[in-house]
Amino acid sequence: MNFIHIPMGKFEKKTAEYLLQIKAIKLQPSNPFTWASGWKSPIYCDNRKTLSFPEVRSYICDSFAAMIKDLYPHAELVAGVATGAIAHGVLVADKLGLPFIYVRSGAKEHGLGNQIEGYFENGQKVVVIEDLISTGGSSLNAVQALRESGCEVMGMVAIFTYEFKKASDAFVSGNCKLDTLSNYSVLVDTALKIGYIGQEEVETLTKWRLDPAGWGGLTPTPLPGERG
Repeated sequence: MNFIHIPMGKFEKKTAEYLLQIKAIKLQPSNPFTWASGWKSPIYCDNRKTLSFPEVRSYICDSFAAMIKDLYPHAELVAGVATGAIAHGVLVADKLGLPFIYVRSGAKEHGLGNQIEGYFENGQKVVVIEDLISTGGSSLNAVQALRESGCEVMGMVAIFTYEFKKASDAFVSGNCKLDTLSNYSVLVDTALKIGYIGQEEVETLTKWRLDPAGWGGLTPTPLPGERG
């Protein structure tokens, strides 16, 4: 089994470049989007697009596998957060030769009423895979569901984070370690270097991250809400 062994920081720039290249992340400071929460945002992230590009999909899988191998060598189980991280979780679990389960946002209202799908045993050490971290709410709900079901959650790995303070505080309060392949700061820096945005737009993007709920923006472009 082959893994890429490179310093964690090396993932950040390459992942950001890929996300911009395939338009999984769009930056529109002058024509902001509107999230389901009502927040106006100069950025929109849809990491589901990464699955449609074999090179990007493989890079994310290999990077996650290397990260888990380095940080959680004793992991016994991989869990994906539904629905965005299910496919990535399956690929990573297969790469690592580990079993896979996934966690719904809530228990099913029919059948067995499961919130966690797949086979696992009490006390198993699990690493959770997520596609996107915004406020951290739904991601930590999945962590809590796993803990309540008897799993030992070692930590969470995600493709991208907006680096909101609210999310950082939530993961500290939830006693859950979080590592990501890339983040907002690196993405904005990368976008500037490749000419995707200018310096004035960097200032706008920085202001938004510091106060996303209170940021004004201009004419919104409605899109489906983001979770995490």
